[in-house]
Amino acid sequence: MSEWVLLLGGSTGHGAATAKRLAKDGYGIIAFHFDRGEAKKIAEETIAEVNEITGGRCHYFNTNAAAEETMDKFLPQIKEITGGERVKLLLHSIAFGTTTNFFGEKPVTQRQMDMTVHVMGNALLYWTQKLFAEKLLGQGSRVMGLTSEGNYLAMEGYGPVSVAKVAMEAIIRQIGWELGQFGITANAVQAGVTPTRALTKITDRWEDWVEGTKARNPMRRTTTPEDVAGTISMLLKPEADFINCSIIYCDGGEHRSGSI
Repeated sequence: MSEWVLLLGGSTGHGAATAKRLAKDGYGIIAFHFDRGEAKKIAEETIAEVNEITGGRCHYFNTNAAAEETMDKFLPQIKEITGGERVKLLLHSIAFGTTTNFFGEKPVTQRQMDMTVHVMGNALLYWTQKLFAEKLLGQGSRVMGLTSEGNYLAMEGYGPVSVAKVAMEAIIRQIGWELGQFGITANAVQAGVTPTRALTKITDRWEDWVEGTKARNPMRRTTTPEDVAGTISMLLKPEADFINCSIIYCDGGEHRSGSI
């Protein structure tokens, strides 16, 4: 099996933690990020750390991974990096979309909805299709995406992202159903509320969310990116070969404990 993983969003938050964990597990890291300004500085720190852990077996590309031209441009490079071997993991960890309500002073527009659903949902399908066509996914490969309880709970400003994540869950379920016969599995990992940069973009009340989560979570703390990275690491083991078309909860039981 290939020693490489492909991360869509691997510079901050869950993606960065996963890159570091899988690098320590011995995988080479191929990752896309789309960072500017302050976020770019954080990304550079992550890349330097991952590069050191992997001994240089690290390739980061700062470009829009959701664009079809990006997929077509970088697929040959990915194939060259892996030597034509299939990747062990394709992970969707892109946290970029519109956070606003459907109604009110600034209701979401069609353009914003289309962009959010594409970037945070549909893009995973198109990457999977292209990788599979190039035989970069095969026996033992995993396709994964990150989701949240916002998919079944209504939250302030989360509507567009919720729609995108629900679409992604459906896409993952269908990928696993269609490609399972080739030994390729697809699952979503549902993280609990995690104090990351992405959370601060969802609501100005993010600190209240964090405190409320600590109170209702059975383990009395919030989820960390490292929790999620550890779960993804476990799902890459051969013992997880038969886990498919599922949502894996990594939240300390938070989804069983009421709303925010």
